[in-house]
Amino acid sequence: MSLTLRTITREQHLAYIQSLPSASHCQVPAWADVKSEWRSESLGWFDEQPGQLSKGGGRLVGVGLVLYRQLPKLKRYLAYMPEGPVINWYAPNLDEWLQPMLRHLKQNGAFSVKMGPPVIIRRWEANTIKAGIADPDIKRLRDVEADFIEPRAFEVAERLRRMGWQQGEDGGAGFGDVQPRYVYQVPLENRSLDDILKNFNQLWRRNIKKAEKAGVQVIQGGYDDLPTWQQLYEITAVRDQFRPRPLAYFQRMWTKLNAEDANRMRLYLALHEGEAVAAATMLTVGRHVWYSYGASANHKREVRPSNAMQWRMLRDAYAMGASVYDLRGISDSLDDTDHLFGLIQFKVGTGGQAAEYLGEWDFPLNKLLHKALDIYMSRR
Repeated sequence: MSLTLRTITREQHLAYIQSLPSASHCQVPAWADVKSEWRSESLGWFDEQPGQLSKGGGRLVGVGLVLYRQLPKLKRYLAYMPEGPVINWYAPNLDEWLQPMLRHLKQNGAFSVKMGPPVIIRRWEANTIKAGIADPDIKRLRDVEADFIEPRAFEVAERLRRMGWQQGEDGGAGFGDVQPRYVYQVPLENRSLDDILKNFNQLWRRNIKKAEKAGVQVIQGGYDDLPTWQQLYEITAVRDQFRPRPLAYFQRMWTKLNAEDANRMRLYLALHEGEAVAAATMLTVGRHVWYSYGASANHKREVRPSNAMQWRMLRDAYAMGASVYDLRGISDSLDDTDHLFGLIQFKVGTGGQAAEYLGEWDFPLNKLLHKALDIYMSRR
């Protein structure tokens, strides 16, 4: 394989993504429109046969969405590929994929490159995690023996280190856009809905029934329901102590993602006695479906709207032919005194699996500016 790399059109980029079973929603061309404060570029890797070289031909074999964030007062950029690029990560000649990319990004003014290889290292089944939570000596997921280990992932990490890539800190700073290293997923492929529901724990099944009995209705909303979403989301932000994104962000997300693919983003609302008491956004790329953002009111929690909504979203993902329903980020803390523990506890109830990705990696093209950025971000 003789690889060349060049800038491609959004149409080429999207066509390649659509040819795959799935890819991260952070790597579709429209994600650049969502992240409008970044400059963006679509990169394409081509397999060029002898005689085609330098003619701009060849078969497209990989893509990457690059987001460029400018340093204050300097025409130098952090180049970021969230959950990408979309290439053959297990290729033995990985450097032949990544070196041309580094050269290209440097020519475009990048002083540092950050990427998130979409490579899973380990998986833990729900019962394994529950046993870890019950063991007082275990405080972190990484201390629990995994049910599945991908040996090739360790080879990828080793190749990256040899090339000079540096592994980012877990949940480290990154303009607030660092992607989760640990996620929770419910596999849907070759399973019946009955089988999936049976794997939910008793509390989840009871709460789904409780919501049904209380008359909770889960509906699919539209663009005009986003202000209702925002009210619930801001209530959640105060309760859970995080800074909420503005309504304009979700309106832009809806408009841009659904212009690319009418089914890319959905909004769900859980209603009780006509009042919206919980809401969530869902994203779809190929056969991968994500629960993206969630929100709920402070009252009527006893009618369990969030459980009812998740069950409806999962059933819809299943009906769409999804292979996985992805509940997104979790902390790896199994300590019940940790403020993020509730997140893993809630998601483990779905009977799915925790998965650990390779995490984000940095390549300092200019060590001085990279170090300055690190210092600046650590003080924020």
